[in-house]
Amino acid sequence: MRLAVLGAGSMGTVAGALMTKGGYDVTLIDANKAHVEAMNESGATITGKMDLNVPVKALTPDQMEGMYDIVFYLVKQTSNDQALTALLPHLHKESIVCTLQNGIPEEAVARYVGRERVMGCAVGWGATWLGPGVSELTSDTAKMTFDLGELDGSVKERTKKVAGIMESVCPVEITENLTGTRWTKLIVNATMSGMSVSLGCTYGNILDNEKALTCVVHIGNEALNVAGNLGITTEPLQGVDVGILAFKTKEELKSKLPLFDLVFRPHALLKASMLQDIEKGQKTEINAINGVICEKGADLGIPTPINDKVVELVQGMETGKYSAVFDNLTMFELPNVPEA
Repeated sequence: MRLAVLGAGSMGTVAGALMTKGGYDVTLIDANKAHVEAMNESGATITGKMDLNVPVKALTPDQMEGMYDIVFYLVKQTSNDQALTALLPHLHKESIVCTLQNGIPEEAVARYVGRERVMGCAVGWGATWLGPGVSELTSDTAKMTFDLGELDGSVKERTKKVAGIMESVCPVEITENLTGTRWTKLIVNATMSGMSVSLGCTYGNILDNEKALTCVVHIGNEALNVAGNLGITTEPLQGVDVGILAFKTKEELKSKLPLFDLVFRPHALLKASMLQDIEKGQKTEINAINGVICEKGADLGIPTPINDKVVELVQGMETGKYSAVFDNLTMFELPNVPEA
């Protein structure tokens, strides 16, 4: 069985190294030639919450040969056209493309490779790419999770097979509500990742600042309002029902602040992958994360002012209008919330 991790950046390097360590025949594929060369010469190195070096096979997309049975897909959504077009000749009829991307990516991937080949997985941990061959795991290993599901909500033998492989990285939960799981992860990404890139900071910096954390709570509330009006039932995240983050009064809002600290303190060192993109001068996936909430909210006539500000700031960073600095917090105007 030939496996590939396509998009072996921050998280892909960790996943590919641990799958290789678990005894699987997996190739790490990435467009960064220097990164590929370093992994082939010195192995894939994981630092931070894990100290590990694993000899791996790595190559660039133009070096792909033959067919892959399972592809774990971690390419940024902004590069889907190039990456999936290059991958298609290397898929056979029964190949599986498991997308671990942020946002709600399954339908976009399916347009290239066909719905019958696609699975989705929400990633419950984070990593930071430090340089060629090296990725820093920024989440506690005890909190690492995968939530894997089929587009039609079924549980097939292939689902269990893919889950078994992914268990070499971290515990896997098979979900029959992939859409709900994806929206749960979207809310997580939009909240903490959205603010992390907007302010140029780590999750811990957000947790330690009341206004920043209050903005996060508003982002989540806006997203839950949109999801509820779309008829989507969110799924628990690491045992926590994200629906409890909704609020209508100031008293309820304040009660949500400690919940974010409880869930995200183990990930305090994490820096949003979108912020890593900004630091490398690359386009982000902001339109596929906070932008989805803004777009769906606009369609429904639901205001999403804090998500709107996040998108405005990040798009401005991409063009050079704004910098990723914590002082951007002054640009956020908190909405009025009833006392009771």
